[in-house]
Amino acid sequence: MFIDNEKLKNLVRKLGSQSILVVGDLALDEMVYGDTERISREAPVIILQHTHTKFILGGASNAAHNVADINDGKVSVIGVIGEDYQALDLKRAFEEANINCSSLITDKTRKTITKTRISGSCSHSITQQIVRIDRQTNEPISKETETKLIDAIEKLVPEYDAVILSDYHIGTLSDNVISAVINSAKKHRKKVIVDAQRNLDRYYGVTSMTPNLPDTQKHVGFYLKNKEDYIKAGNILLEQSGAEAVLITCGAEGMVVIDNNGKYAYIPVFNKAEVFDVTGAGDTVTALYTLALAAGAEPVYAAIIGNIAAGLVVKQYGCATTSIEEILNSIPEKINIDEGE
Repeated sequence: MFIDNEKLKNLVRKLGSQSILVVGDLALDEMVYGDTERISREAPVIILQHTHTKFILGGASNAAHNVADINDGKVSVIGVIGEDYQALDLKRAFEEANINCSSLITDKTRKTITKTRISGSCSHSITQQIVRIDRQTNEPISKETETKLIDAIEKLVPEYDAVILSDYHIGTLSDNVISAVINSAKKHRKKVIVDAQRNLDRYYGVTSMTPNLPDTQKHVGFYLKNKEDYIKAGNILLEQSGAEAVLITCGAEGMVVIDNNGKYAYIPVFNKAEVFDVTGAGDTVTALYTLALAAGAEPVYAAIIGNIAAGLVVKQYGCATTSIEEILNSIPEKINIDEGE
């Protein structure tokens, strides 16, 4: 089946007018860079001369960043931060990305989710990551924090076209928080899209979800090797979630959409060249897929837009974003997908 390119381009142009609310595990990626100098006398470790530090929005924050760069900041985040200096860095990163973070909930018993990557280089080699330090609180949020989150959700959901539930399983999305998002979205007729790695049966009542292939296989209990396997797995997820469609992302092999009308569509990767770093590509797919659904796109067209956007960000290092212009310029002349029932 060939895709209508003009229809696709018109949908891409509509992305900028959609507003999105992101609820989930908001994280900060702290990138510390230095030049390798010598081996320390104190221990057999490399000494780095620090050159610079860069802050990047990660986790659920990256999904919000991808939205903000498309729709000129019509995005808000709801999540939990600690009472630490990383919280200040995260807020500053949100503000610089034009993301509304006024509904962040501070919990002094929790750490602001931060992934610190320390990388070094010498004059004759590329920069290489040496170590990663994770700061996070893995326990579920307290009842007090949960109540504050639900209050913020019920206030903000009516103001946005769609909600992304971004679950990195670091404690923010309790069952009650998930229910609050879904119930409020249904009440106000908003779309809810889920990006989660496990426990995919927790999200009944959402519009769609975007699990990757390994997580899908782990959840359904069998390998997905052919069209029949994908349809079987998709139907399991559709039944458990009550969703309109499921988008299974398969990395370099593309993605598959299965909807509740029994339709199946396989979408290949359009540009396999120049893949540099796949970090955050899943957040990009979810963000663009959500924007497109909010703009009225059918799941297949929304998935294609997410596919093209992901192909652009993997050419960059770390969690990256793209733009409407870049997506429009990257649409292939002919898009042929395998579609059937």
